[in-house]
Amino acid sequence: MDKLIERLLKYVKIETTSDENSDTTPSTEVQLDLAKILLEELKEMGLDARIDENGYVYGKLKGKDPSKKKIGFISHMDTAPDMTAKGVSPNIIENYDGKDIVLNDKFTTRVLEFPFLKDLEGETIITTDGTTLLGADDKAGIAIIMTAIDELIHDENATYGDIRVGFTPDEEIGRGADKFNVEEFDADFAYTVDGGKIGELEYENFNAARADIYIQGKNVHPGSSKDTMVNSMGIAFELDGMLPVNERPQFTEGYEGFFHMISIDGSVEETKMSYIIRDHDKEKFESKKELIQKIGEFLNLKYGDRVKVEVRDEYYNMKEKITPHMEIVELAKESMEKAGVKPLIEATRGGTDGSKLSYMGLPCPNLFTGGYNYHGRYELVSVDQMKKAVETVKNIANIGTK
Repeated sequence: MDKLIERLLKYVKIETTSDENSDTTPSTEVQLDLAKILLEELKEMGLDARIDENGYVYGKLKGKDPSKKKIGFISHMDTAPDMTAKGVSPNIIENYDGKDIVLNDKFTTRVLEFPFLKDLEGETIITTDGTTLLGADDKAGIAIIMTAIDELIHDENATYGDIRVGFTPDEEIGRGADKFNVEEFDADFAYTVDGGKIGELEYENFNAARADIYIQGKNVHPGSSKDTMVNSMGIAFELDGMLPVNERPQFTEGYEGFFHMISIDGSVEETKMSYIIRDHDKEKFESKKELIQKIGEFLNLKYGDRVKVEVRDEYYNMKEKITPHMEIVELAKESMEKAGVKPLIEATRGGTDGSKLSYMGLPCPNLFTGGYNYHGRYELVSVDQMKKAVETVKNIANIGTK
């Protein structure tokens, strides 16, 4: 079996779901199962590698050209808690015909819903069996980095400088870079390999915040509740209705930001609801945070101090930190073109470890993996596009900068 495919299949079968309700790092012990395997593989390839006390895996490869700057490649080990990653059973489809993909007797990935499938005709793709997510986000990135490093080591004509490799826990719950040791990593710049379709090259991402809202109601017997009962769920619905309807994820694209309710748990007596707030534009981002807080203030005037709104920033648009280092974006573009890939420079509608790392002093754009429909049963990845990502990583290392 192709080593790239072999690695991906091995990694996705290791359950590594992160848990936002945990206060440990990593948030789940299962992530260490993959970390230990990656550590051994890096050592077997000859890298100086270790796992730190927080589950981060670091690897160092001595270069052949000491005049070149040190380049890092980073992916995350965890999978999103949106859907189970236990018992992943991947399906390999060679020479895909571009038509609907039957996952099982209940679920089908339909071209009508996912038109990009037509563009994958003739490629080898890997899908789920419809009962779990796949985990290509970001185990495809890990497989790409490991394969590229392996091939570079065995290429007698390679001209790379010092290379750094990093695998992080808990990216899917927004903590992937929180305890990343930039000083120990010791790279001049890096790339996360955590993007989607072929050619994606991203150095802009959302500014991100989370709003947790706590609503206190008053529960009395409904038969004698006139002018007394306060239904906390009703206030929650009212709050949600006061947010702009056209600024929800399902109605936005490109540079349009949104409010997204990610959870609600309530009763008459009390309700908790959580939103994520996103916008590429810093001014609009601040306005969105201000709006949800003002809605809370208005409802408190109306119902008497029953609403508590807590807003906290999660990460920021890395464009501000990448723009002074556009040579690393140009290096990625050149490397893609050399691999026969057309660069697609666009703002990602999400975040990567690279956004926080860029603010920690490690400029870090994001590269494609060939994955689609992340975080659910319809997730899939193109092996052909993964191979192009391997070529791109190798080209970045060999071309380098001085």
